[in-house]
Amino acid sequence: MESRLTLFELNRLIRNTLDANLEPGYWVVAEIGEMRMNQRGHCYMELVEKEDDQVKAKIRANIWAYTYRNISGWFEAVTGQGLEPGMKVLAFGKVQFHELYGMSLNIQDIDPQFTLGERARRKQEILKLLKEEGVYDMNRQLPLPLVPQRLAVISSPTAAGFGDFVHQLENNRNGYHFEIVLFQALMQGDKAPAAIVNAMHQIYEQMDCFDALIIIRGGGSQVDLDCFDTYEVASHVAQFPLPVFTGIGHERDETIADMVAHTSLKTPTAVAEFLLSGATRFDDRLNTALRSLIHVAAGNLSRASRLTDQLSGRLHMSVQQRLHNESVKLEVAGRDIRNQASNYLNREENRLEEMAKALKKLPEARLRSEKDKLVYLEKSLNLQHPDRLLEKGYTLTLNKGKIVKSAADLKPGDTLETRGRDFVLSSTLDKIEDGKA
Repeated sequence: MESRLTLFELNRLIRNTLDANLEPGYWVVAEIGEMRMNQRGHCYMELVEKEDDQVKAKIRANIWAYTYRNISGWFEAVTGQGLEPGMKVLAFGKVQFHELYGMSLNIQDIDPQFTLGERARRKQEILKLLKEEGVYDMNRQLPLPLVPQRLAVISSPTAAGFGDFVHQLENNRNGYHFEIVLFQALMQGDKAPAAIVNAMHQIYEQMDCFDALIIIRGGGSQVDLDCFDTYEVASHVAQFPLPVFTGIGHERDETIADMVAHTSLKTPTAVAEFLLSGATRFDDRLNTALRSLIHVAAGNLSRASRLTDQLSGRLHMSVQQRLHNESVKLEVAGRDIRNQASNYLNREENRLEEMAKALKKLPEARLRSEKDKLVYLEKSLNLQHPDRLLEKGYTLTLNKGKIVKSAADLKPGDTLETRGRDFVLSSTLDKIEDGKA
């Protein structure tokens, strides 16, 4: 029959076995997944190992209060930052197994040089790759608009840094106007790089609407800023076709995104101040140019006024002389016109007198001519009078009082009247024959 153990006995067996077979301690490379402090100053962690951002191993760890004060103080003094979740560390610890609490790693030391070296190594590798690809300086070489006012901002809408940035721009004392469009993204954690890149893609699709891209967040630990040290974010920042400003709230080390951006500033408010100072400088240049223009214009107006006065005097004299000359010409022309008009009137008066004499003779000649015409017409009419024809032996046939001119005017049975020089005949028409027969 198989032996039976209680759970406590099994856990104690595991503990004794581990104590007997494991070294007193091991140096372990891991990432701090979770970290919390209790009221007594003890530190509790969860250490993890990842592959392709997937956790493939983890273990609980603890640092007792006294040890933690020494380790954390030394670590921060060397690295310039405290221990934080997401940080990769080289820790020396002893494997422990407790019947109630299970397995854990009691950390007794952490090598700060490893963390510095690991972070620096990864950073240098990414920088080297960006330079080899020829994109490291691309964004810094873009021309910066004189006054960037249409701003695409990548940030979290709830970030205090974003609120400070907007407040400072919208409440500037000079009343400069800025058009701010927020593209939301996570600004820390494993999903932050993809979110930031996705926001950059959205801005790229409408880049003609903007003068610059602003990436801001409200500060945080160095670990919180790890997303800005990734190749994915840095490469997109370096190659982005708009000038990129960064203000991600750190005071010590530069992130790779800062290094490849067009302009890197420490905080969101520093970015806002930079934009406002640029607008102020441009405004000052405009005011200086305006004052210079006013000064030059005033000088030109003064010189033009003096020249106008001089020209006005010369023009007055010239006009007076011209008026005198023209007056003399007009007098001479007036005399000539009067003489010519007098001669013309005399000629026309003589011509009118001759025409008047001719007109007096014209009616008499015209009356004689018209009288002769009337006599001739009278004779012609007398010759054509029907009575003259009747006297010559011709007759005149009438039908119902109308002169018959053709057979078309007649029909059998008509009563005709035939007149001669000394007779009138009445007849009834019997038939009509063709006169051509």
